[in-house]
Amino acid sequence: MRKLAFLIFMLSRFALAQDASVFKPDSVKKEIKAIGIKNKLKVDGLLNDAEWALSPASPQFTQVEPYQGQKPNHQTQVKVLYNKKFLYLGIFSFDSLGKKAIRAVDFKRDFRDTQHDMVMVSFDGFNDQRNSITFGSNAYGVQRELLSFDDNYYDLDWDGLWRVRTSRTDSGWVAEMAIPWQTLRYPKLTDSVQNWGINIMRNRRLTNEISALSGYPRSFTSMRMAYAGKLTGLKPPPPTTNIRIQPYFLSSFDRYRGYGAETKPTDTNYKLGGEMKWAINSNTILDLTANTDFAQADADRQVNNVTRFNVFFPERRQFFLENASLFGVGISRNPDESGGNMRIQPFFSRKIGLDDAGNPIPISAGGRLVYRSDKRNFGAILMRQREIEESPGTNFFVGRYSENIGKQHRIGGLLTVKNQPGGSNVVGSIDGFFRFSDSHSLNSLVSLSGSGITGKNGLSAYAQYFYVSNQFKIWWTQSVVTKDYDPGLGFVSRNDVVATTPGIFWWYRGKKLPFKNWLRAYEPSIFPEFYHQASTGKLIEKVWTFYPVWLNLQSGAFFGYSINPTYQYLTDAFEPLGVKINQGKYNYTRHQIYASTDPSKMLNLLVMYGGGTYFNGNLSSGDFILQFAPLPHVSLSGRLNRNHFTEVGETLTTSNVDLYSIEGRFALNPRLQLIGFFQKNSENNSQNYNIRFSWEYQPLSYIYLVFNKQAFNPNLTISKSENHTIAKISYLKQF
Repeated sequence: MRKLAFLIFMLSRFALAQDASVFKPDSVKKEIKAIGIKNKLKVDGLLNDAEWALSPASPQFTQVEPYQGQKPNHQTQVKVLYNKKFLYLGIFSFDSLGKKAIRAVDFKRDFRDTQHDMVMVSFDGFNDQRNSITFGSNAYGVQRELLSFDDNYYDLDWDGLWRVRTSRTDSGWVAEMAIPWQTLRYPKLTDSVQNWGINIMRNRRLTNEISALSGYPRSFTSMRMAYAGKLTGLKPPPPTTNIRIQPYFLSSFDRYRGYGAETKPTDTNYKLGGEMKWAINSNTILDLTANTDFAQADADRQVNNVTRFNVFFPERRQFFLENASLFGVGISRNPDESGGNMRIQPFFSRKIGLDDAGNPIPISAGGRLVYRSDKRNFGAILMRQREIEESPGTNFFVGRYSENIGKQHRIGGLLTVKNQPGGSNVVGSIDGFFRFSDSHSLNSLVSLSGSGITGKNGLSAYAQYFYVSNQFKIWWTQSVVTKDYDPGLGFVSRNDVVATTPGIFWWYRGKKLPFKNWLRAYEPSIFPEFYHQASTGKLIEKVWTFYPVWLNLQSGAFFGYSINPTYQYLTDAFEPLGVKINQGKYNYTRHQIYASTDPSKMLNLLVMYGGGTYFNGNLSSGDFILQFAPLPHVSLSGRLNRNHFTEVGETLTTSNVDLYSIEGRFALNPRLQLIGFFQKNSENNSQNYNIRFSWEYQPLSYIYLVFNKQAFNPNLTISKSENHTIAKISYLKQF
C-alpha cells in the first residue's frame, strides 16, 4: 500500500507540474440582453413573430471541443424576449450543410447527449454561481432538462413545465422555447431589474463540435456557473404562490398462472389518486401525493452479474426523481469509471414503495418539502406504505439539511427513519463537500445505523479527493462499511469492507498525437482497487486495472483495452449465475475490450468483451448492443449478453448463460410514442416484455396504455406467469 501511495503521489506531482490549473473564468462576462414585450408569442420553431426583431443577437460563441478557445466552425445565435408569463428563447444553430447535417437517433425525453445535435440553456437565477436550472432540446424538439448543484450533483430526470418547438432548414435548425416564470426560480427583489447567470451550450454532432456562449474548461460542463455569462434586463414578475395539481385515473387487469389457489387467476382494479406541487415561494416547494402510482415508469432491465458487488437499479419514478440530488448524497463509480466501484448511499428512494425484487408496494400518501437558497438547503420526505401480504405497513421519514460555506464549500446532515411494527431502522449521516479550487475537491461522509429489530449498530464512511484539469483526472477514495451497517432506506454495494480505490487518467491531445483528423485524444489510465475485510483487516480482493490503450475518436467512437490482474479471497462461497465457487484464495487475470462506433449514426454498435481466467477456471463475457435508427421516429436495438464459463467452481462447471434483449421506440413526434422491450434470460428461464403507449396531450398531461408480462420456470418444473394491462390518464393544471 505504501508503494501504491508513492506511485500515485509521483504521478500526481507529474500531472500538477504539467498542468498547474485550468483557466479562470473571464473577468468580463459575455452578455445577452433580454427585451420585454407585451404580446404572447406563437411557439412554432419559426421565429417569425415581429417581436424577435427587437432582440439583439448574442455575442459569438467559443469552441470547447475539440479545440478549446477557438472560433466555432458553425455559429450559434441566441435571442431572449419575455412578457408577464413567459421567458422566450430563440436559438438558431447555423450549419453550412443545413438539415442534412442533423443527427438524432430517437425521440426519448432526456435523450443521450452523445447521440444528438442539441442546445442546452443553463440559468443561475440567484447568481450564487453554484446552482443552475437547465433546459435543452434536440433538433426535433425533444426535451432534456435537469437541475445542477455545484456541477457535482444533478437531478437528471427532473421534468419541468415548459414548451419547445423546432424547425430545420437549409441554413441550420431553430429551437424556440417558452419557459413559464412559474417554472423558474429567482429571488424576490425590491429592484425589479434582474441580471442572471446564463450559459448556452451547443453540440454540432456531425463533427462532435461543442461550443458555448461563455467558454469553460472541457473537463467541466456548461453548468459550472462560475464560467457563465450574464442575462441582463430581466423584469420578471414577483414570485407568487404557485400551485400545480395532477390527478390521475387508472384501470388495470391482471392475470396469473401457476401461483396456486392462494392467488386469484384474474383481478380487475380501479384507482384514483394524484399529486400536488405548491411553490410556496421562490425558495420553497411542497409536493403532496395520495394513492401514488408509477405504472408509467420505465420497467427495470434484468442484469446478469458475475461480480461480488450488489446490482444497483436506478430510480425511474418521477415523484422521487425530483430534488433527488438534495437527499442523494453518497459515492459511486462515475460513468468514466473514475472514483472506484464502491457505492455508499444512505438514502435510496427505491426502498420506498418497492420490494427487493422491484415489485410495487402501494403507497397511501406522502409529501416532500424542499427549501433551496444561496446560503442553505433543507428538505424532508414523509411517506406511508400500505400493508400487503408479508409486507407490514411502514412509515418512512427522510430529513436533510446542508449549509453553504463560502463560494464552494458545503456541510450537511441526513436522517432516515424506517418504522415498522417490529421496530425502527434509524440512520444518521454527516457529509461535506469542499472545492478548494477549480480543480481540487473533497467529498466526505460519516454515517451511523441502528436497528430496533436486530439490535445491531453499524458505520459507513468515505473520503473522496478529485483533481480534475484538461489533461488529468486524479482521485483517491477511501471508504469503510462495517458488517452490521444497515441503511434501511439506503444502499451499499458491499458490507464488512474497507476499500482503497485511487487512480489517474491522462487525457493527451498534444502535438505528438497522430491522425488528428480522426483521433481526438489518447487516454491511458490506471486505477487499482484494494478491499480489506473490516472485521478482520484481511485482504479479500485486489484488482489492478490498466488501460494502456484508450482512443477517443473525433466522431465520438472509441476503442479501449484493459488488463486486470486480480486476487480474491472468498470468506464464503460465491455463486455467480448458478456457478458455485468455494471459499479460498484465487489469482487470475482478465482482459477487456471496449469499442463503439459513432453512436449518433443510423447504425451503431457497442461491444464490451472480456476474456481470461476467472477464479479456478475461465470466463468469456460479451455484451453486444446494435442500434438501428433509420430516422429519429423509429429506433430499434438488440442486445446479447453472454457469459461462457469453462470449468469454473466446485463442480468445474462449463455452461453458457445468455440474456437477450430487443427494444423499440416508434414516435409520431416527441409527445406521441410507442415503446417496448423484450428480454429472455437463460439464467432463470424467464421471459419478460413491457409495451407502453404514451401520449402527452398537453404539457406534462398524459394518456398511457401499458402491457407487462413476466414468465419464468426456474426449476424446469412449474411455469409461472403474470400479465398486466394498465390504462392511465393524468391531467396537469397550474394555477
